Parts: sequence; C-alpha cells; structure tokens
Amino acid sequence: MQYRPLGRTGVQVSPLCLGTMMFGPWGNNDHTDATRIIHRALDAGINFIDTADVYSDGTSEEIVGEALRGRRDEVVLATKFVMPMGTDPNARGGSRRWIMTEVENSLRRLKTDHIDLYQVHRPNPGTDIEETLGALSDLVHQGKVRYIGSSSFAASRIVEAQWASRERHLKRFVTEQPPYSILVRGIEQDVLPTARRHGMGILTYSPLDGGWLSGRWRARGASTPTSSARPGARFDMTRPANQRKLALLEELAQLADQSGLSLIQMALGFVIAHPAVTSAIVGPRTMDQLEDYLPAADLELSTDLLDRIDQIVAPGLTVNPDDSSYGTAELSIGERRR
Repeated sequence: MQYRPLGRTGVQVSPLCLGTMMFGPWGNNDHTDATRIIHRALDAGINFIDTADVYSDGTSEEIVGEALRGRRDEVVLATKFVMPMGTDPNARGGSRRWIMTEVENSLRRLKTDHIDLYQVHRPNPGTDIEETLGALSDLVHQGKVRYIGSSSFAASRIVEAQWASRERHLKRFVTEQPPYSILVRGIEQDVLPTARRHGMGILTYSPLDGGWLSGRWRARGASTPTSSARPGARFDMTRPANQRKLALLEELAQLADQSGLSLIQMALGFVIAHPAVTSAIVGPRTMDQLEDYLPAADLELSTDLLDRIDQIVAPGLTVNPDDSSYGTAELSIGERRR
C-alpha cells in the first residue's frame, strides 16, 4: 500500500481510512466481529482510523479502543467532538468547558493517552472559533492531542480558522473532513482548492454517497430504497434529483463494467485520485463490505476513465443538493435576513 502525507504534518497515512460509525448499535453491535474487521483492515495495511464520540453514543470509540489493545502504535487515530452527548445543553459544541471534558471521555473510551487527530465534527457558529482553537491548542501542549482538524467546514470557515490561528498564535487545523463522491462534487469548487492552499490534508467521508454508489440500488432494481425505507430527502425516490441520480448510476455502472471494475472500486478510486485528497473514509458494517473496499487502496484510475466520469457527472456538481453538508449553519433562521 502506498502511504500519503497527511497535509504538512509529516505523518504518513493509508489512502483508505477505516471509518467506524457502523460499529455499535447504529450498525454492527457484535463487538467481536467489529474487532475482527478492524484487525483485518490493519493487517491489510490501513493505518488510519476515524471515529467520533457521538457514534452509537460512545460505543464506537469503546470498540475501537478495545480492538487496538497491543496495536495502538500502528494507528493514526482520529476522533471528533461537537455533536450532543445527552440532554445537557453544555454537553455539546466547541466551548472550552466541553472540549476539556469530552476529550477525557474519548481518551477513556479509546483506552489511550493521546488522540492523533482531534476534529471539530461540524461548525459551531454560536462559539467563537478562537475559543475552540485556544482549548484545542492547550490539549496539544498537554500532549493529549497531536493534531487538530475540522469537518464539513465551508471554504470561508476554513480561511477564518486559519486566520485566527495565525493572528492569535494558536494551533491550526491541519486537516478538513468533507463529503466527496462522484455524485457529490461541490467541494471541488472551493473547499479543496482552499484546503490545498493552506497545506491541509483531506480525509473525505461518504465516498459511496451513503450507499448510492455501492451498486445496490438501481433504477429498475428491486432493492431500490423507498422514502419509507430510507426516510429523508436524500433517499426519497419521488424527488427529481434522486431520479436523476438513478439514471446517472446506470451510466456509471456500465462504465465501471466496461473498465473491468466494480462500481465500488471505481467510486473509491475516483475519490483518492484527486490530488487534494489524502484518504477516503470507508465505513464497513461487515467483513464482506471491507473486502469489497480494500482493492481500491492500490487502484489508479486512468486519465481516460476519469475524463469519462467527468462527462457523466460534471466537475463541481452535487447532483442532489440535499447530499451536501454545507450551508446548513449559514442558512439557519438566525442567519437569514428575515
């Protein structure tokens, strides 16, 4: 496996990052099986693991911590904070009060004395970014955190955070974690170029667009999800944008077949082919799913194939705007003119 630099940190990570959101009650609650999946990923050369405190209310972190007993030093371990962890209004967000509390909870669950990459899970508009960066900088100085990163930050927020770090002499975000796939390409317009200018590593999530690019759902397939089975605008098959996605999937599946690849392999290969992308997060629930993902780590798509993908889904295009994680904070009621 060819490892890649994580931004300008000097750390080398695998092109696939093992995401663990599906370990615990949200997905696979068999801890022994989840541990086997983690060990298989490590044995295959994956040295990058991403989790979050909120995944199954901390159970994902606990599973990861148990699985890494005796193998902790092999792994670049990333987790995240910000999302609510209970009903307490202060058990969430980016305040110093919460960060200093929750990092200890994550360290305990992960059974480690340090976190390699501690990430702000989502923008927290109600908290001054300097408040968050100040607390995170102290954690770095204390040795509890090695590096800090952001997730789903729009380009303007990336710039704001970098500016605050420089002006206030605080540790800076060295990574950004955005959504990116063949069907969700909006970050090509501004997030990826901005992150590159600031020397940030990029670990992308949802490279299969929440399962759309798994090959499971097809325009005429019986397994196509319905709005009742997968509620929400992203999976409502009556919406024109999702009808368009189903049509595009047919073209993409044919292209993958003509290229001698599975749709999953082509989708993952597309993401890690972008020069700004460091690693693509894959989140298997089963061992079979992990095995489907692993071949993509050594895959290099040809320029011709990438050009043909661009003809099907244009660069910078997010086919269904509901798939984007950006703009929700900016368009909240409090931020609107009326």
